[in-house]
Amino acid sequence: MTAPAADSRFLSGNLAPVTTEDDFELRVRGAIPEALRGAFYRNGPNPQFPPASGYHPFIGDGMIHAFFLADGRARYRNRWIRTPRWLAENKAGRSLFGGFGQPSDPSVQGVPRGGANTHVVHHGGRLMALQEQSEPFELDAATLDSLGFMSTGGKFTAHPKLDPETGELVWFAYSTGDAPLNPFLDYGVTDASGRVLRRDRFAAPYCSMVHDFLVTRSFVIFPILPLTGDLERASRGGPAFAWEPAKGAYLGVMRRDASVDTIRWLEIEPSYVFHPMNAWEDGERIHAEVMEYAAAPLFPSVDGSTSGGDQARLVRWTLDLSAPSDTVERTALDDLPGEFPRVDERFAGLPYRHGWYAASAGSTRQVEFNALAHVDLRSGARTVRRLPAGHTAGEPVFVPRSAAAPEGDGFVLTTIHRAAEDRSDLVVLDAQDTAGEPLATCELPRRVPVGFHASWVQGS
Repeated sequence: MTAPAADSRFLSGNLAPVTTEDDFELRVRGAIPEALRGAFYRNGPNPQFPPASGYHPFIGDGMIHAFFLADGRARYRNRWIRTPRWLAENKAGRSLFGGFGQPSDPSVQGVPRGGANTHVVHHGGRLMALQEQSEPFELDAATLDSLGFMSTGGKFTAHPKLDPETGELVWFAYSTGDAPLNPFLDYGVTDASGRVLRRDRFAAPYCSMVHDFLVTRSFVIFPILPLTGDLERASRGGPAFAWEPAKGAYLGVMRRDASVDTIRWLEIEPSYVFHPMNAWEDGERIHAEVMEYAAAPLFPSVDGSTSGGDQARLVRWTLDLSAPSDTVERTALDDLPGEFPRVDERFAGLPYRHGWYAASAGSTRQVEFNALAHVDLRSGARTVRRLPAGHTAGEPVFVPRSAAAPEGDGFVLTTIHRAAEDRSDLVVLDAQDTAGEPLATCELPRRVPVGFHASWVQGS
């Protein structure tokens, strides 16, 4: 019997997968700055076979797209991440894993479902492809060869935070109990060499899809927002994850060096955040700039209807730890819809000034962005680079001009899809003049599909 087809919304246009692994020397227009000697890695879902019903980009096979820059030249290489899931399907010659709430083929019982498709991070001398609910998957940084899952003691996040002062990697995982879709989270820390220092479990108010979290110099914040997971609901034919604002919303706050038993839960107006920009301390207050949705996009409400989750906008959450009430102040910072906010990572968890994000200037598409924005949080100024019709941008990644350069002095790298030509470019912009002419454009002969997150790894 033929399995029902997957939702075409997630498999058409530039969401459609590419079918080959390639190596290209790229034509460069302009000049790649001498300071850019290293690799830009971008991760995203790229199913190797047509998926069945229930497919969602969050669960597709991972593919790494790498741009190697040095001496003014650019080279591109892409490879599927050969997880156990990918290997099982490749051997069978077809899709075997079901989507959210859908059964998988009996032949893959016991095979890890993770596709390592969301982020790519370099830490402790190792390049890791990340997907929430799976351990990190190691890749060879030069060849992109798959080296296998790393051991961290259990599930991991797609969004660990690198402490720029200590070199520690701070991370978490959700739904970590024995039963599926449970309310337990783990909090973990890995030292600069890659050794796991701690992994501790605690219960949240309910099971939530916790895609990202917040880390400052001294504190960690776990957002429990009402995109809820419910196994019983799924067993009745309802959505495994759904928007359920009646559950309320909470931020769990603790000192990074404290026991998880000390977590303090603060209430916040229900909303959803996939990605924060940064978080930092100001005396007894913690400020967090986040891309906030009124309701979770891409997922239904509990009754199966559309959740109505518009687009995200930049908002500041302020947590006053000295206040007697457990509430959070919200301040709107910008009205331009956007996603994938990034900062100068040398200021992660610290007071900072500059941020960049992919933006929707007049567009209503939730997964494709037609602009890039730079915001100066000190002056309130915003610069927007609007792309030509049919062009869409990926996540912007900041690279400092040098290790000693002031905050924000450097470059922004991103992929841009040229729909009319059905191909993509890697574009290098001046980070303080993102609306100006690109410093360099590295031209691909084909496209890089819509993906998630990227990182720059500096070479020697």
